[in-house]
Amino acid sequence: MDALFLLLHSLALLVFHFRIVTSVDTLAWNQTISDDGQLLVSKDNLFALGFFSSGTSSSRYLGIWYYGLPDQSVIWVANRDSPINGSFGVLSLNRIGDLILYSNGDQEHSVVWSTNVSMDVQADDTFVAQLLDSGNFVLFRGGKIVWQSFYYPTNSVLEGVRLGLNRRTGAEHFISSWKSTDDPGTGQYSLKLIAGGSPQFVLYKGANPYWRSCRWPWRKYAYAYNYTFVNNQDELYFTYFQATEDLSRRIRLVLDETGVVRNLKWSEIDGKWKEEWSAPKYRCDSYGQCGDYRKCNSSNENKVDCTCPPGYEPKLLKDRTLEDGEGMCVKKQQVSSLFCEQGEGFVKMSKVSVPDNSNAVWLGKNMGNHQCEQECMSNYSCLAYASVDVAGTTGCLAWYGRLMDSLEFREDGYDLYVCADALELVEYTSESNSLMERKEMLAILAATVSSVWAVIVLLLFLRKRQKRRAVKDKWSKRIFPLNSFDHNKNTLMADELRGTSNQVDLAFYDLCTISAATNNFSLDNKIGKGGFGIVYKGQLPDGQQIAVKRLSKNSRQGMKEFTNEVTLIAKLQHRNLVKLQGCCIEGEEPILIYEYLVNKSLDSSLFDQVRSVSLDWRKRFDIIVGIARGLLYLHQDSRLRIIHRDLKTSNVLLDAEMNPKISDFGMARIFEGDQMQYETKRVVGTYGYMAPEYAVFGTFSVKSDVFSFGVIVLEIISGKKNNDFDQHLALSLIGYVWELWRNDRALEVIDPAVEESYLPDEALRCIQIALLCVQEDVMDRPTMLDVVFLLNNDMPLPYPRQPGSIFHRTYNPNQLAGEEGPNSVNTITITTTLAR
Repeated sequence: MDALFLLLHSLALLVFHFRIVTSVDTLAWNQTISDDGQLLVSKDNLFALGFFSSGTSSSRYLGIWYYGLPDQSVIWVANRDSPINGSFGVLSLNRIGDLILYSNGDQEHSVVWSTNVSMDVQADDTFVAQLLDSGNFVLFRGGKIVWQSFYYPTNSVLEGVRLGLNRRTGAEHFISSWKSTDDPGTGQYSLKLIAGGSPQFVLYKGANPYWRSCRWPWRKYAYAYNYTFVNNQDELYFTYFQATEDLSRRIRLVLDETGVVRNLKWSEIDGKWKEEWSAPKYRCDSYGQCGDYRKCNSSNENKVDCTCPPGYEPKLLKDRTLEDGEGMCVKKQQVSSLFCEQGEGFVKMSKVSVPDNSNAVWLGKNMGNHQCEQECMSNYSCLAYASVDVAGTTGCLAWYGRLMDSLEFREDGYDLYVCADALELVEYTSESNSLMERKEMLAILAATVSSVWAVIVLLLFLRKRQKRRAVKDKWSKRIFPLNSFDHNKNTLMADELRGTSNQVDLAFYDLCTISAATNNFSLDNKIGKGGFGIVYKGQLPDGQQIAVKRLSKNSRQGMKEFTNEVTLIAKLQHRNLVKLQGCCIEGEEPILIYEYLVNKSLDSSLFDQVRSVSLDWRKRFDIIVGIARGLLYLHQDSRLRIIHRDLKTSNVLLDAEMNPKISDFGMARIFEGDQMQYETKRVVGTYGYMAPEYAVFGTFSVKSDVFSFGVIVLEIISGKKNNDFDQHLALSLIGYVWELWRNDRALEVIDPAVEESYLPDEALRCIQIALLCVQEDVMDRPTMLDVVFLLNNDMPLPYPRQPGSIFHRTYNPNQLAGEEGPNSVNTITITTTLAR
């Protein structure tokens, strides 16, 4: 029995030891990871870090891979060019904050790899390395990130990995292929984001371009993702995130050893990675396949067919066919050396990829074809122009050097306008007219043959349209009742609707169009969810991206709120308010259609451990100012005096340039005349953001929005949620910041993600303004006009008074962190009726 007890005890200790080794996700300064099966595993068991060998090789590497998959898919390698051969690897974190990889455990003479972080280390500094669920291996110094593997990718790109350039330090972030399937060493292929001209992705083979992203950035495929593109004086980078929050949906971009960029998605059903797209794929995809001033026709996927653009011809007679990429194009003899010297015009080349952007110039945003043509015409060295979409921004791109690497598509592509003289314009115009005549004859013949079917289809369409109109009229009467003043006076648009036709300038979409745009409301297109229903990402037939807000039958946002938003936000125009493009009133579920904002809501970036890094202090300050300006417009500068009533971080959306836009006006109210405040029995909003006088007594005013704004500012500065805040036994973030302020320790609340970029004086000023906004007494709070002025001017600020809260609790800021606090209050939108 004693022997059996000892055996069971030993097994228990072994299991316990194995559990500690394989389940921990952090590495402290006095800990190591050895090449004996020890692993770091991320919190939700998504990724693992440890030692591995690839294929038949016996060399050992430290890397990160997807945890629990039958195929060990390595996404990052530390010592890719310094393998450990015939020895024992150990990873450790030393006292000066460096991760160091040794072979043979010899810490003095066998350093294989290190983070080599240079910093002034203090005696009380604490360092810890953590493997996150994003796959990022991060080194923290007192909560501040000092190194991360996402800044040093190998051959894979995951969500949150940046590809680009830090212009301040000169550091370039790119991926490179493995040498072979057995050797993760740096291969001959690399994928980089190139800053010259208009930014573009270029795949290199050695030092030579091998392939480039013809459409920005993979326009056809980027639809499924939310991406961020930043291009300013400090940095240039591209990063992406899934449109869905489902972490189990594993996707990655890999540059393999053959020089192919593959977008892979893990299939749980098949138990393997499936390719969603890849490039280069066809012979025409290779960079410069047809040489200078020629385009490659992709109609034949396995054959190169090169043609000369307008104004050019093959140099030699034998090159007339221009097959297989041989020969070259030169200007026609009768064409002037400067095409646009006499200002003749341009020939349109449809469905092509734009030429290499290296010699292109970005002329400006929001320019139509006519403006772009005039700009190009004014410079005799301009060869061509195109109106392109770069990371959600449409503008004019012009080429002043050679036209290199153009590709003609069968379906997708841009219209490229090539400068041509009068003779060339006449030739192309004649060909177009002849082609048009042939098309007209075919069209007449087709119309004659199909006339009977057309009549039948028309009758069926009219019948369906009659039914649809009946449904639409039913909804319209519910939304815009004519000659019903008793109804109008109770709506939120009373001032605007009295004496008008009750119509708003708004597009009405049919359900079929919206269903097609969202792939029949596929969950893969889901980008958000609330008490009202689900928000989907969609794309209209013209390529325009939209956000579709579908109100469910059981929604807390009912017909009154839907009517309110349709009639209200459609009349508001401000750069910091989201644009409502239209609605759909077919069926039983009303639908709102907004402009699509690629960076989603503020909370999705602010409270995410990975995405928050992209929000440096300057971006956060600009977001604060933008929200303030949007609120000032609602409270004072718009035709209507509007109280939002549900202002929170999830109702602030971010566009491609991280500009904030206030959204969701379903709960908004309009103030009539000189009325200063309202009282209601129906309290709506979100706990944690509601002013105490509104949550308790149902009294609201513009100062209620000011209170919500103050909460948002504190969340932006701290990176923490007001309601989910349980640090130091504080019931809310407001209470925590107030006590720190009283003890001259307010800067302790700064988000570690911005500790390197924030300005102490500016941060303290923002904290003080936020505390002024959340004061308990309504009369003590500033107006949004005051707030905007204080944010933009350096002047003394009043000392804030006691903040308002529907909860009161004493709090000692000197209590130790880590003591068990109260349960957090869920951040949910509420609708309650108060007994009055």
